[in-house]
Amino acid sequence: MPAFVTLVSLTYRAPDGRTLLDNLTLSFGADRTGLVGRNGVGKTTLLRLVLGEIAPTSGTVTVRGRLGVLRQILEPPPGASVADLLGVAEPLARLARIEAGEGDEADFAEADWGLEPRLAAAFADVGLPGLDVARPAATLSGGQVTRASLAGLVAAQPDLLLLDEPTNNLDAQARALVAEVLGGWTGGAVVVSHDRELLRRMDRIVELTSLGAKVYGGGYDLYAERKAAEEAVAERALDEAGRAVERVARETQAVAERKARRDAAGRRYARSGSAPRILLGGLKRRAEESAGRGQVLGERLRDEAAEALAQARARVEQVRTLAFDLPSCALPTGKPVLALEHVAFAWPGRAPVLQEVSLQIVGAERVAVTGPNGRGKTTLIRLAAGELAPTAGRVRRGVPTAFLDQQTALLRADETLVQAFQRLNPEASDNAARAALARFLFRNVAADKPVAELSGGERLRAALACVLMAARPPQLLILDEPTNHLDLDSIAAVEAALAGYDGALLVVSHDPDFLAAVGIHRVLALG
Repeated sequence: MPAFVTLVSLTYRAPDGRTLLDNLTLSFGADRTGLVGRNGVGKTTLLRLVLGEIAPTSGTVTVRGRLGVLRQILEPPPGASVADLLGVAEPLARLARIEAGEGDEADFAEADWGLEPRLAAAFADVGLPGLDVARPAATLSGGQVTRASLAGLVAAQPDLLLLDEPTNNLDAQARALVAEVLGGWTGGAVVVSHDRELLRRMDRIVELTSLGAKVYGGGYDLYAERKAAEEAVAERALDEAGRAVERVARETQAVAERKARRDAAGRRYARSGSAPRILLGGLKRRAEESAGRGQVLGERLRDEAAEALAQARARVEQVRTLAFDLPSCALPTGKPVLALEHVAFAWPGRAPVLQEVSLQIVGAERVAVTGPNGRGKTTLIRLAAGELAPTAGRVRRGVPTAFLDQQTALLRADETLVQAFQRLNPEASDNAARAALARFLFRNVAADKPVAELSGGERLRAALACVLMAARPPQLLILDEPTNHLDLDSIAAVEAALAGYDGALLVVSHDPDFLAAVGIHRVLALG
């Protein structure tokens, strides 16, 4: 299989001196590759190196095919049409000139006669049938912009697609369409994603870690199974190497103590005057020789044990994972938690977003709100949280509630984590705030980090710390797309934490794996 992109001994150091990629050798051909790894490990940087947007510190990047890229953040320029967004405005204008009888020789030479039918087919594949390419791009939703851009890439027929989080902010139906498009794609693709359903469609998974890149054949489920087995073996080897270091230290110390006792006895014997001088000299020489051999042997054993420990550590990535237990909120069984009674909502002068919606949560129930984008999911949970007032009907909350939106807006960019915690929990001392943040892995100086410098995963962790480590934890937790900006490890840890939360949960999510992991009891489907 030919390689469209080949990386050889590739190293990249960020402007701040951090090494993101180190001596990486990898190739991408006509298969679908899922690129995974924790946030900040260098996944998007790798795509930028392939595209030539940044230069490697050392090593080479060789591109032998045509590339098409879908970026994580897509913002159409002011005044741009859909055709401008997709980069097909001029090719379509060329065809229009020919059809109008105004085409010149260059138009005929460069005309792509199959472009229009390919675009039409691609628009249908991504759920945008009949999309008008003259339509202003600014009138499309964020999800529509992503899907239209993907359609444009498919129609352009590059050798290798580079997709950076293509299903972020898409609803379940749109996610499924993107997965179907990739499932039928016959060229190569490199897909940076934490969408497990999409990753199941991949031919292989490449995981980037601080130790380099590792290739796993097959999709997500096989990758997760093999990775778990490898981590268990590596952890056992590390544990055994650590115990070996301790054992050698104990044995070396015991040998040294026995020798010290023998030397002390010899000195007492010498001071007694009972032994001939020539015998004392021989004993001294043998003691010194024995001490030298023992010291050399002890140092060699310690060095060997330390080297084995270092090798074992090198096989286990030294990254702290999110792993925190949530305190009990003491929610009584049967306690009325939330009631929405025939609720409606409309912005002034606009059509209703919600009509006649009713929902009851009692005790530690877990409810998911699902549905296509634009059908009022976020509006509904903002009504539940008290951030909006219904235009009809009634909302009743029977317990303390915390709401974490997609931007975790309860945190302010101009404050540190300790300041945020104490603002939201005024009774907390500095020590109590730092202890609470430490449970969520913001230890020591990390607690003084400005909110503005946090990644998406760090913001969620910080927000959870602020609301769940309060003196009186909320008995209802409301979450809006909590996994959108998290890497796979962070998602798994948040799933584990929420699975152990003993309060009620109301969550909007398009991620079926996440909803299954947190133990959703029922679903309210809108639209």
